[in-house]
This record gives sequence, structure tokens and C-alpha cells, in this order.
Amino acid sequence: MMLMRTDPFREIDRLAQQVFTQTPRPSAMPMDAYRSGDDFVVHFDLPGIDPESIDLDVERNVLSVRAERRSPAPEGAEPVVAERPTGTFTRQLFLGDTLDTDRIDASYDAGVLTLRIPVAEQAKPRRIQIAGGADRRQLT
Repeated sequence: MMLMRTDPFREIDRLAQQVFTQTPRPSAMPMDAYRSGDDFVVHFDLPGIDPESIDLDVERNVLSVRAERRSPAPEGAEPVVAERPTGTFTRQLFLGDTLDTDRIDASYDAGVLTLRIPVAEQAKPRRIQIAGGADRRQLT
């Protein structure tokens, strides 16, 4: 398996939020993940995030994403509506051993953080040639 869902307590937190609040808030860092050719691709929705505030770390196949969204209102402004969450958001993914975590490529465009993680060479399927009767030679 290339990716194992993380944070078992995330679902519990989400359910508790739905039970204890009248309007559940959307997940702070929703993601999509898929394999495309020899890459594993992950997209995180991070609208309104300063790319300089995004931190990515990999340690022992655990990928940690941390980002911060600050309020755009100037200090001392009186909030009238404040529905967009602010603060620090984190997410962890457990990556399988089949991924090459030394060669992760990250980009941020239009509010989406995209990670491309190559499949490790040793995990790629390879074809093994089988020698047939015509390829054998008699030793005399």
C-alpha cells in the first residue's frame, strides 16, 4: 500500500464537531491522493495560505504538512463575519516503503499544495527475460 490514512482521531474529532456544533465546519486541510504512472500525487486544499508558512517534513515514512492562515483583517478591526478558519493546520500521512521520500517534489498554486512522490525503483515491476531452447548452447 502506498499511503495509509492517518490520524485515527481525526474522524472522532469530526464527528464530535458535528454533534456539538450546529453548523459543522469543513475539514481544514482536505486532500486527494492517487497514483499517476510512476508518481504518487497528493493535493491539499490550502486556500489563502502564504506559501512561506508551509512546512513539509518526512521522518521515517511519516509526511507532516503544517501551514498557517492569518486573518486578513488589520489589528483592531471589528469582525462582522468570521467564517474562514485561521491558525495553524497540520496533517500527517504514513507513506508506504514503496515510495521514494528523498525525491518529493512540492508546488503550491491557486490554493492547492501538490506533492509528487516517485515510486521507488525497487518497487517498480520489472520484466524478467527467460532464455529459450534456441538461446542455449552445448558445451563440448
